Amino acid sequence: MPEAVRRRRRVKIVATVGPASSSPEGLEELFRTGADVFRLNFSHGTQDQHAEVMERIRRVEKKTGRPIGVLADLQGPKLRVGRFAGGAVALQWGRTLRLDLQERPGDSQRVQLPHPEIMAAASPGSVLLLDDGKIRLEVTRQTPEFLETRVVVGGRLSDHKGVNLPGLTLPIPALTTKDRSDLEFALKIGCDWIALSFVQRPEDVSEARALIGDRAALLSKIEKPGALQSIDEVLRLSDAIMVARGDLGVELPAEDVPLIQKRLIRAAHRHGRPVVVATQMMESMIENPTPTRAEASDVATAVFDGADAVMLSAESATGKYPVETVRMMDRIIARTEEDDELKAARAAMRPTPEHSAEDAICAAARQVAETIEAKAICAFSLTGRTATRVARERPSPPILGLTPRLETARRLALVWGVHALLSETTHTMTETVAQAAALALKSGFAKRREEVVVVAGVPFGQSGGTNSLRVTKVT
Repeated sequence: MPEAVRRRRRVKIVATVGPASSSPEGLEELFRTGADVFRLNFSHGTQDQHAEVMERIRRVEKKTGRPIGVLADLQGPKLRVGRFAGGAVALQWGRTLRLDLQERPGDSQRVQLPHPEIMAAASPGSVLLLDDGKIRLEVTRQTPEFLETRVVVGGRLSDHKGVNLPGLTLPIPALTTKDRSDLEFALKIGCDWIALSFVQRPEDVSEARALIGDRAALLSKIEKPGALQSIDEVLRLSDAIMVARGDLGVELPAEDVPLIQKRLIRAAHRHGRPVVVATQMMESMIENPTPTRAEASDVATAVFDGADAVMLSAESATGKYPVETVRMMDRIIARTEEDDELKAARAAMRPTPEHSAEDAICAAARQVAETIEAKAICAFSLTGRTATRVARERPSPPILGLTPRLETARRLALVWGVHALLSETTHTMTETVAQAAALALKSGFAKRREEVVVVAGVPFGQSGGTNSLRVTKVT
């Protein structure tokens, strides 16, 4: 692994690819600057464009010699009003606005809402939020064909603005026809993670899992209040979650979102699932070369809360300063991780090990490594489960995720503190320990005569069953 792309921090950076960053040179610069995972946003661009970006990412991976994760983010259902005759209207407080199924252009008194599911789910008193919550409507009358509403908070409303219904679980599947097509395409081109939007219930995750199988890891975006009510089951069915604060902040009171972020991160830790914090982390850097102090604090807070990764959206996709944004985020994370109070906070947040040999071994690996001041914990795994479980312990030494499978190494790019390296297949614990020491030396994590801790499962070549721990000196 070239020294130029070795990370000195534990929390990972997910960077969304867009016009500002999709060139071969732009992708390589973003990666070398600090992006660990690239996000392909299927809400924008064509499948052919995403395939071209994927090819460029894989060329960067081959050139740098380090596995790169790619996250395909499915669009999910988009609830939007129709269009207006003049392109926009001014909605005044106290006036009525009818939302109906008719396709004709709207005006200040009515507009199309092409979603009969909303007509069925709403009732008098229900609240509809339009344009990211800027417009607030209250339902006064409900029929299968239309909703009569009163404008509670008015303003300018233009064509095709989004609709949110706080407190309502809609009878809408998380996967649309477009999503199913995009999902198969993302799997075909080799995306490592699939991000599922509009998760309301565990069944949404189960449906996606059945389609994905083991061809990619599944990340559930927590952006709807319904998912919060069954978060433990959603986590059990997912490989990771994302705290998607944009929609959460529309459908829930803004003052609740920071607490929900902490709650979701704690829940993910209990289940041993990576968690990504997303939305508006460095928003001002879309236009400016430096972040606000509040944004710097927001990134640091995600680190203190225990996030595995933080994500950039428009900042790296369409902003003026994508490289500078990644560099600044890298600096904020690295500086925050130097704090002694953070180390104490990690120990306090550490979940109690489950009653299994795997949990006992991984917890012991952290304790042994910290006691003897080992230079690294080397976790051998076919699926990445062992390295992910070690990461749950938040150990002080770095984690080397060693695997013979390139797809596993790429998935581990999202996991806290894990430096994924490709290894040879081994057949005995002696071979495994020797290879771990050699890779720790070659990659610069340990010097000769320094110690590393090795965890693996016996018998070799089978997934699951981490049951062995060794301490060895690098020779």
